[in-house]
Amino acid sequence: MTLDYLIIGAGPAGLQLAALLEDQANKGQGKRDYLVLERGDAPGTFFTRYPRHRTLISLNKVHTGTDDPELSMRMDWNSLLTDDPSLLFRNYSVRYFPPAEAFVDYLADFAAKTGVRVRYGTDVTRVSKEGDEFVVRSADETWRARRLVVATGVSRTYRPDIEGLELAEGYDTMSVDPQDFTDQRVLVLGKANSAFETADNLIETTSVLHVAGPSSVHLAWRTHFVGHLRAVNNNFLDTYELKAGNAVLDGHVRSIERDGDHLKVMFAFSRADEVVKELRYDRVLLCTGFAFDAGIFDESCRPELTIKDRFPAQTSAWESVNVPGMYFAGTITQVRDFKKSTSGFIHGFRYGARALHKILEQRDNGTPWPARETPEITEAIVERVNRTSALWQQFGFLADVVTVHNGTAAYHEEVPLDYFAEGGLGGYDDAFAITLEYGPDHDKVDPFDITVKRVAQDSAGQAHDAAYLHPVIRHFRGGTVRATHHLAENLENRWNRPDVHVAPLAAFVGRALAGA
Repeated sequence: MTLDYLIIGAGPAGLQLAALLEDQANKGQGKRDYLVLERGDAPGTFFTRYPRHRTLISLNKVHTGTDDPELSMRMDWNSLLTDDPSLLFRNYSVRYFPPAEAFVDYLADFAAKTGVRVRYGTDVTRVSKEGDEFVVRSADETWRARRLVVATGVSRTYRPDIEGLELAEGYDTMSVDPQDFTDQRVLVLGKANSAFETADNLIETTSVLHVAGPSSVHLAWRTHFVGHLRAVNNNFLDTYELKAGNAVLDGHVRSIERDGDHLKVMFAFSRADEVVKELRYDRVLLCTGFAFDAGIFDESCRPELTIKDRFPAQTSAWESVNVPGMYFAGTITQVRDFKKSTSGFIHGFRYGARALHKILEQRDNGTPWPARETPEITEAIVERVNRTSALWQQFGFLADVVTVHNGTAAYHEEVPLDYFAEGGLGGYDDAFAITLEYGPDHDKVDPFDITVKRVAQDSAGQAHDAAYLHPVIRHFRGGTVRATHHLAENLENRWNRPDVHVAPLAAFVGRALAGA
């Protein structure tokens, strides 16, 4: 039998897509033949090992001050999308930064309660393509499918090209017991959360601790990219700036070699015109992130890779750029908004999986993107921006789209902005794409510098200069953006004041539809 969809990987993305397919069948909206293949004996095996220090940095704010489940999802970065309130992550932990074990338990229950079809203990050894069908093999079984969805995540550690790197201990194998590093000089390679999580763990026991990498340290509270260094992991910066024996090094490791009982590291300092200095350590720890493993694909369907070969290259529909019918879900979809939005994280890609499900239904089964007739465009926009979690989490990436054709307006929710711009919703006379976005130079603004002038809250006349998150509405006609309107910032993220938000938006919509 040839399946409609074969999903590789039962992590959060694979489970999310499978649950959407299952729910669709249960509601009588179309049964699709699908199967999820998972190497491990249970869902989410990645989280049984990572993060190594066993505390997630995905927020779990239980007390949100609202009983609206949609609004609460803005502060819930771990739950998958479901109509079942028992399958909210808050039922598994009340910790703001929860333990990884709680998430493993959550995924197991999510898979069981949603009834998704998963084949566990199945190690995919080869993927090929014969004609229009994918052929997926394990050691003792073969499956065929019209569409393949790869949701394997970033399953291998990324290893930069450094001479002698084999002498470094990987994030996947290093000890996490601080006592194993007592009185040692340690170099941590990497400048993101895994590196600083590791450094924070070693502050009390090491004699000297350096964190090094070629790029600057980017603080998430400034860039608004949650993959940059989070405050919960930045205690090490205190020990550096207050001269407590540790340091952040900016530059490149040229080589690592053993010299007796020590490791000799040749380091080129970026801030000193690439001056190379010999540094000596007892241990070097490699915390340089993860990458997609393309080893299972043969030449008939090997996806093109991008960003230092760390991720598969994808279209705006998350389809491989060179293998038709191969789609991607989960953290590997971050190539579409790399270090800008949240596709690399659960609270982002859960909405991406829902959009992918709609795209597959649209392309494979002729099902139009769900839409509702909208007689009052302004009212519909204001209602949605004040409630949506998808646009909040996938800022600047997902958009609600109002299309107008022959005088009738239709409201489409959570469409990838690039997918719409490339014609994914078909033709229209006018269209309005609604996103939540930070200002274009938001990452250059120090939010704690009181001397830096900012746009006044609820200032409609200065809304276009706002740096903080706010709604942006773009008017399209003839496939191009004709005008853009910004709703003013608001401290409590409520964009519904009649004089400041509603009236200016209504005027903008009216002018756009009148052709002004």
